[in-house]
Amino acid sequence: LEIDGAPEGIVYITDPHVQASNIDHVRAVIAGINRLEPTIVLIGGDFVTGDEEDFALQEVWSQLDAPTYAVLGNHDYRVGTNGTTGLERTLATRASATLTADGYDVSALNDGSADTAFAEELIAALEENGVHVLRNEYLRLTAGDREIVIVGIDDGWAGMADPPSVPKTDAFTVYLVHEPSCRADWDADLILAGHTHGGQFLFPIIKQLNDQGSIELAGLFDADGRTPTYISRGICSADLAGVDLRFNCQPEIVLINPTDEQLQALEDPVDLIHVARKT
Repeated sequence: LEIDGAPEGIVYITDPHVQASNIDHVRAVIAGINRLEPTIVLIGGDFVTGDEEDFALQEVWSQLDAPTYAVLGNHDYRVGTNGTTGLERTLATRASATLTADGYDVSALNDGSADTAFAEELIAALEENGVHVLRNEYLRLTAGDREIVIVGIDDGWAGMADPPSVPKTDAFTVYLVHEPSCRADWDADLILAGHTHGGQFLFPIIKQLNDQGSIELAGLFDADGRTPTYISRGICSADLAGVDLRFNCQPEIVLINPTDEQLQALEDPVDLIHVARKT
């Protein structure tokens, strides 16, 4: 993965789906991130499963040492959270969303099914624990010795995505969007997405199609001059009886342009850490 011009030492994770059955795993991920001492941490949404009665487990994010910025995903709005409703959202996106940079419009997906009160309570819990949630807004800040513009797009499947107007800049610009299918070819240096869990069950034929770019489940996609998009496999997944289900598709922490110190820390890397090396 080559990301020319990106600030050093950025960590990106997505799809934590924090619950009692995986909380120790999430804590281990956070400990691994802290060991890397990143400049900033970016999170691509789906903090919950959608079945929560409260958000007490979101306290885990207070353990992150670095400044942390995030967007929400479809589970955070309780939209498209199972196979049937997920397929409905996929088809609705294809049929009714306009996904161009100039005319972006997913308002047809805002059909009243999104649980906005649930999302607002989740946001309050995240903010209380150090996660700054971006909702169709951008920030310009310094990461290491470089400036970066972080553009956070609210969830597309919930019909909440409404990209802000971002002034032209020489700063490295990254868009956070949960569903890769809801992205546009924005004027940016990088788009970070999640949602797919990398396919979760990555059988050889599926992996081949993904590697060819015929489908987009995990990895870097930048064909035809489009804005480079990295789709992460995420750190957790759907589960059965409290057991995360994956095949040939390991969870990952994405480390963009690691510093020498971070590379030193990776001398004994754990399976979770995928390194996006500098060019």
